[in-house]
Amino acid sequence: MPYLTKEKTAEYFTKFGTSATNTGSIEAQIALLTERINRISDHLQANKKDFSTHRGLMQLVGKRKRLLTYLSNSNLQNYRQLIEKIGLRK
Repeated sequence: MPYLTKEKTAEYFTKFGTSATNTGSIEAQIALLTERINRISDHLQANKKDFSTHRGLMQLVGKRKRLLTYLSNSNLQNYRQLIEKIGLRK
């Protein structure tokens, strides 16, 4: 069973973006990436030698970092709200 269904994805887009059809929203993309990163991190704690998944995780973390940098440069207030809402480090 996939961990991210269409309903769950639409829920993230409505919660963090403006609507369920606005899939280009930076905030919603970051929220989805954070969910995927958390799931993969849990998988890697149980499967320590899964190196290909570890590489994919590093790619997702890099992509999220680039999107967060873009958001902080373009709209600092939304960046701070998103960080607080998702529960990231800053």
